[in-house]
Amino acid sequence: MTADFDTLTFAGVSRYFGRRRALNGVSFSVRAGEVVALLGANGSGKSTLLSIAATLLAPSAGEVRYGAGTAGEGGAALRGRIGMLGHDLYIYPELTAAENLEFFARLYGLDRVQARVEEALDLAALSDRAHDPAGSFSRGMRQRLALERALLHRPRLLLLDEPFTGLDDVSSIALRERLARERQRGAMALVTTHELEAIEDLVDGAYVLTKGRAHPLPAGTGSLRDRYRRQLQA
Repeated sequence: MTADFDTLTFAGVSRYFGRRRALNGVSFSVRAGEVVALLGANGSGKSTLLSIAATLLAPSAGEVRYGAGTAGEGGAALRGRIGMLGHDLYIYPELTAAENLEFFARLYGLDRVQARVEEALDLAALSDRAHDPAGSFSRGMRQRLALERALLHRPRLLLLDEPFTGLDDVSSIALRERLARERQRGAMALVTTHELEAIEDLVDGAYVLTKGRAHPLPAGTGSLRDRYRRQLQA
């Protein structure tokens, strides 16, 4: 298969941890240029789903397809088309902002490393802090740096696990603008969040995870949070 893809498809995916079923027959698809929200209570399977999409976990049953192929068929080239921002930001506090980005750029085997680092720092609004240790940054600054770390290699699939948690309004707006830019570029994104107002104007669709199953959030009147509440009460 080619390393690039324009669809992500979960087909009857289940994942077991011993006797516990974290996911149960999950099926949905995402297309290039779409942002899809994954909603649900803590422990509903959202992070497990993202880990499977990132190829960090294998399904216990069912299949995930990246375009026409699977993770096993795509191998390292496919994983090079995926970017992930999880609870662990994977930012080294003793390194400067520029050094963190340079490290990951070289890890990805990218060309034009210095130019990419400078562009990423500019997009993160951190050019004036390029040579400061990341450990001295606020939560929002570290989050912006970590997002650019996840985007350095221009992934097709972006996986964001609660990216708005702990952000102030300025950082939240910057994250939304960056996500909108990636969607326009043709990336697809899966986003888990409890901050529904933050993604209200970005999402093309949403799924609610309950007891390991994924149910599409119906379109309708009211805000994303209103529709989510109605779905939970149905």
